[in-house]
Amino acid sequence: MVTSGCPVQTQARRNPGGLALVAGDHRWTWSELDDEVSRVAGRLRDRQLGAGERIAVLAANHPATVLLLFAARRVGAALVPLNVRLAAAELRAQVERVRPRLLLADAERSGLLAGAEPLEPWATTGGIAQPSAETADPETDWALLFTSGTSGAPKVARLPVRALDGLARASAANLGSRPDDRWLCNLPLFHVGGLGMAVRCAHDGATLLLHSRFEAEAVARAVREEGVTHLSLVARTLEQCLDAGLRRGTLRGVLVGGGPVPPAVVDRAREAGIPVLLTYGLTEACSQVTTEQPGEADGRTAGAPLLGLEVRIVGVDRRPVGVGEEGGIAVRGPTVMTGYLDDEAATAEVLREGWLLTGDIGRLDARGRLTVLARRTDLILSGGENVYPAEVEAVLATHPAVAEVAVVGRPDPRWGQVPVAVVVPRPLASPAELRDLRAWARARLAPFKVPAEVLPASALPRTAAGKVDRAAVQAAVTAPSGACSFEKPRGAEDAAGRVEFK
Repeated sequence: MVTSGCPVQTQARRNPGGLALVAGDHRWTWSELDDEVSRVAGRLRDRQLGAGERIAVLAANHPATVLLLFAARRVGAALVPLNVRLAAAELRAQVERVRPRLLLADAERSGLLAGAEPLEPWATTGGIAQPSAETADPETDWALLFTSGTSGAPKVARLPVRALDGLARASAANLGSRPDDRWLCNLPLFHVGGLGMAVRCAHDGATLLLHSRFEAEAVARAVREEGVTHLSLVARTLEQCLDAGLRRGTLRGVLVGGGPVPPAVVDRAREAGIPVLLTYGLTEACSQVTTEQPGEADGRTAGAPLLGLEVRIVGVDRRPVGVGEEGGIAVRGPTVMTGYLDDEAATAEVLREGWLLTGDIGRLDARGRLTVLARRTDLILSGGENVYPAEVEAVLATHPAVAEVAVVGRPDPRWGQVPVAVVVPRPLASPAELRDLRAWARARLAPFKVPAEVLPASALPRTAAGKVDRAAVQAAVTAPSGACSFEKPRGAEDAAGRVEFK
C-alpha cells in the first residue's frame, strides 16, 4: 500500500525552527507544532479514535482545529468541521448525519450541541509527544465537508488525503513557493478554502496566520505589520479590505473566488496595487480548480486549470463542446472527492468516468482559461456563502400560511445576492402571517439563508412539465420596479397586490 507522510512532521525535520503557525499572541515553530500534533494524536489513540472514526468540531478559527486536522490524519480519522453560522437545529441534523465519535465545540458555542466537549483544552494538551510512523493511506477520508446540490438535500463530500495533498501541490505549482511565504487565513476552517490553506502551508513550510474571523481592518493591519504574502477573499470582503486601506505591501497574491467578481472591484484593487488572482473551485474538488497565473492575470477569467487537473466543457449529452462554447463545467484530477458519504446515487450523478460534473456553467477560451457564467442552477451566492433555494423553501413550506413557495436570488450591492421568497398563501392566510415568515425562517435557518423579502403571488409559473419555472420567477423578482420590488411584466396584479403569472 502506498502511504503518505504527514507534512507537519516533514517540515519539523527540514526546518524545525521555522515559524509554522501564528494565532493571536501564540506562535509555533514546526518542531513545536509537530510535538503538539503528536500529543493530540496520542490523546485520540488513547480514546480509541482511529481509522474510519470522525471528529466533529464547531468553532471559529482556532489553533486546536489545526492540531486536530493533522492529528486526525495521523490516526486515520476524518475531521468534520461544522459551520458556526448554522442554527442549532441544522447543526444537530449534521451531527446525526455523520455520527462522530468525538464532538467538540468552542466556549462560545458550547450550548448549541448536547454532548459536545470543550475544544480549547485540545490546544494545550501537555504530556510527552510519542513518535510513531506517521503515514496515511492516500485514499483515507481526511475531511468530511457538508455541501449541497441544487436539490438542497444535504450532502457530505469525502475528501481523502490524496485530494487535499494534491490541492497543495497544484496550488504551489501555480503560485510558486518561497521560504518567507505567509498565508493569512481568515476564511473559516469549516470551508474547504480555509482547510486547504492549512494543508498548503504545511506542504510548503509556509507560515499560517490564523484569524478567528474576518475583519477588514485586521487584514490590512496584518499585511502592514506581519508580512502577509497571500490571502483569499470574496468580492465583498475584498471591497471591505480596500475600504479599510489595504495596500500591496508584501502581498504576492490575493485569491478571489466564491462567486462572481464585478470587474469594477478587480479594477479598483489593481489601481491600489493589489495582485488579484481570480479563481474558481468547489468543495468537491478541494477548493481551487482554476486560478489566474501571476504575471498573466487580467481579471476577466478564472484562469487555467491547476497542474494535474483537467477542465472541459460538456453539453447536455456530457460530450465536450468546442472552444468558446457554453456548457457544464467538468473536472478531473487528483483533487476530486471520493464521493458523497453514504449516498451512492448522488455520487453516481456527479462522478462519471473519472470526471466530476460540477453543475456549473462556463466556457474555455483558446488558451484553456475558464470563464464561469453561472454557478449551480438555482444556487444563490450571498456574501461568499451558498444558499440553496430548496432548503429555504422546505422551511417556509412548513408555515401554516404557505401553500407554495419559490426562492430565488436577487442582486444586492452589499452581498452580491440575497434570497427572496415568492409565496402563494393559503386561502385564509392573513397579512400578519405572511409578515411572520421571515421570523419563522430566522428561528430555523442561518441568518444568511433568511429571505431578505417575502413577496406574495396568486400562483407560481410552471413549465410544460409542471415544474416551477424558476427563470420566470427570477425575471420577475429582478425586474426594475421603482418602489415595488415585485413588478412582473409577465403577470397581472390582483386587488390584494399579488401577481398571477400567465
